[in-house]
Amino acid sequence: MYTLTHSQVIEDLTALLSADQIVTNAEALYDASADRYKKYAKTKNALNVPAPVAIVFPLSTDEVKSLLMYCNDNDINVIPRSGKTGTEGGLENWKETSIVIDGSKMNNIIKIDTYNMQATVQTGVKLQKLEDELRELGYTTGHSPQSKPVAQFGGLVATRSIGQFSTLYGAIEDMVVGLECVFPEGQVSKIKNVPRRAGGPDIRHIAIGNEGALCYITEVTVKIFKYTPENNEFHGYLIKDVDTGIKILREVMVNGYRPSVARVYSEEDARQHFGNFYNEKCVLIFTTEGAKGLVKATNEGINEAIEKFQEGIIEKVDSSLIETWFNNLNWDESRIQKEIQDMIDHNSHDGYTTEISADWENVVKIYHNVISRIKNEFDRADDLTMLGGHSSHSYLNGTNMYFVYNYTINCAPEDELLTYHHPIHEIIIEETLKLGGSMCHHHGIGKYRSEWTKEEHGSAYYMLEKLKEVFDPKGIMNHGTIFPQPNEVKKYIRG
Repeated sequence: MYTLTHSQVIEDLTALLSADQIVTNAEALYDASADRYKKYAKTKNALNVPAPVAIVFPLSTDEVKSLLMYCNDNDINVIPRSGKTGTEGGLENWKETSIVIDGSKMNNIIKIDTYNMQATVQTGVKLQKLEDELRELGYTTGHSPQSKPVAQFGGLVATRSIGQFSTLYGAIEDMVVGLECVFPEGQVSKIKNVPRRAGGPDIRHIAIGNEGALCYITEVTVKIFKYTPENNEFHGYLIKDVDTGIKILREVMVNGYRPSVARVYSEEDARQHFGNFYNEKCVLIFTTEGAKGLVKATNEGINEAIEKFQEGIIEKVDSSLIETWFNNLNWDESRIQKEIQDMIDHNSHDGYTTEISADWENVVKIYHNVISRIKNEFDRADDLTMLGGHSSHSYLNGTNMYFVYNYTINCAPEDELLTYHHPIHEIIIEETLKLGGSMCHHHGIGKYRSEWTKEEHGSAYYMLEKLKEVFDPKGIMNHGTIFPQPNEVKKYIRG
């Protein structure tokens, strides 16, 4: 089969779009070749993945359709992008001929409907932009990941994002009412906005969480909520161990209460967040918000749980300290750049995470098994500068666990992931799957968890595999993401 040259691809793209919608400069293409997963190697100019041919910025659903049809006809890999805050290699390029379709110029808020409690936006609308407009009207999205200032809706939905207030408002899949997406053969599908229906399987979930491996999301409608910050209350406690914290989280959740934030931090992880008061202890945090009556009832439920497990409580923390922490959770572009610069200056990595989920019975077992194995089996354990974790998203039947690990990098930049991150990542995933948990609570599979996708889904992988065969039969959508490519994972984990 004839393969187009890169110059021919650029020429063809120029015929589909205007020249100012196409970026081909080397610096931008290098940056687009990998996401934050490889930020150390990227900043050291040590990436070994191919650069895309171009980054294109469509202005409409019709332009996305034309681009996908062109790529499908010519076997060109497509990397959908919106916000650039991915962390699991989902934006990394593993094909010699790829284009990045960036939705950031499709950035119109289409409608804010406060009577029907929903808002409709194009894929490139920043979450912060919609949130700011809603708050002026007395409403909120309820969605607040740390990437809130820069994250865009297409990416949030495609990666099955979650926010810091999920225990009250839910994750992005709970917020999406309807959406519009485009498939590689040119089919534009629009799912209407209704509160619920029993019209067969919930087809929203073909697009939600697809990570750009099935379709390109162009428009999203999400629920909105009343915003009453004057009712917010903050609770913090120093506690004796993670086990106590998980028991208290469970007590609050199974009794039917829904604080907006419900978290427990290990001593090591607490040091990073609460150095002014953690006193080398684990930290338990709750925030409550909403209507006054709901806040009052939730506060009472938290107090009851604290009283029940009083033997594990060391002391109560001044609520103003928790409020200060709460108001400084998010990071913007400048904070991202500072983190990268610190990494360059000090040859260290602060803040790598692997987040999993499990039922109440097994999540603490997983936590202790992982920490023990890393300390005893990881051959670079002496380079670790922090190893801990926290639970930050709870449900009736279980919770998540973020494993957080920092380390000094004593290897070539291109070997960092192979030397440090991948072995730790592997231990966490093995222990989680062994006890029936999920290896990916909300960061998605990307390319660097794809080697365990089949184990994650077991016999249900059949269903996922068939979606790929039907909706992307030529395999042009985000090659390597979600769906395993064993030889390429081995090839590209280096650099």
